[in-house]
Amino acid sequence: MTRVVIGFALLLVGLATVGGAATTHRSEIRIRDPFVLPDTATQTYYVYGTTTAGIFDGGIERKAVMVFRTKDLDHWEDPTPVWEVPADHWGRETVWAPEVHRYRGRYYLFVTITSKETLPTPEGRPQNVRRGTEILVADSPLGPFQPLGRGPQTPPNWMALDGSLWIEDDVPYMVFCHEWAQIMDGSFDVVRLADDLSKAIGEPRLLFHASAAPWVRCRGDIGELYQGKRYHAYVSDGNWLHRTKTGTLLMLWSSYGPRKYAVGIARSTSGSVFGPWEQLPEPLWSDDGGHPMLFTTFDGRLVMVIHQPNRQVERARFFEVEDLGDTLRIKGEIGGT
Repeated sequence: MTRVVIGFALLLVGLATVGGAATTHRSEIRIRDPFVLPDTATQTYYVYGTTTAGIFDGGIERKAVMVFRTKDLDHWEDPTPVWEVPADHWGRETVWAPEVHRYRGRYYLFVTITSKETLPTPEGRPQNVRRGTEILVADSPLGPFQPLGRGPQTPPNWMALDGSLWIEDDVPYMVFCHEWAQIMDGSFDVVRLADDLSKAIGEPRLLFHASAAPWVRCRGDIGELYQGKRYHAYVSDGNWLHRTKTGTLLMLWSSYGPRKYAVGIARSTSGSVFGPWEQLPEPLWSDDGGHPMLFTTFDGRLVMVIHQPNRQVERARFFEVEDLGDTLRIKGEIGGT
């Protein structure tokens, strides 16, 4: 018998019923890289993310992208699968950082996938493996999603992750991370997509490296080990673009800050995704959390969601932010933790 399970403990105190559906308070749910898609028609927030939830069949886990539904951001219905990774898929190791974007009347899933296939690895670096962002499509935020191509839309020989959709002058682009494990100074890059998002057109263009920000620290220097080793590397993670009320283009992104994982802001001096990009000197958030994204609530508030802390007990936290035109400011947290 096939069943969907939540791969974390559900405390009885966290259970509630909203609109006839059993829910769990989000403080009891482990989730990383949370992404929120508001659906105004149903007044429902769809929450995707890297979780330990999965599909189990006879005790065997099957990799899948899961979605939670919530009306108030605090009480979440049990997750349901929107795409199961096929048994013959190129990437079966990890399923990370799903985002779902509505584009031209359909829903597009951007998801980072890793395979066991190794890539040539320079001496002194972690073993490089095939990792990339693949794009899938469906007619509903609940799926089922179908692949647009036969592999990732990021370069096949790159360790790439956290792809996100950006539309500029009616042209679709994917902004993504080139991982530190391959280049040691992680970067953010952009590539044009076909109009149907099925493939990349042309070569990626470098936006900036993680070390460009004055608040970023080398992961090894602050004692962060990877597979038991210390690497002099700079992490690029979790990019999110936001056009402010004055037309300024900002990028929220994550890396290691002076003490813990942090969220910083870069600003495009041209107003275009192609930059050039300047880094704001201080992080927006510095208390061990990251992978930010922004959305607008049904009552009109601009909200940032991150996972925090940045380790194996991650939870989703929501903060109302103020759009100041040339930057953002956190006003306060929404809901309880």
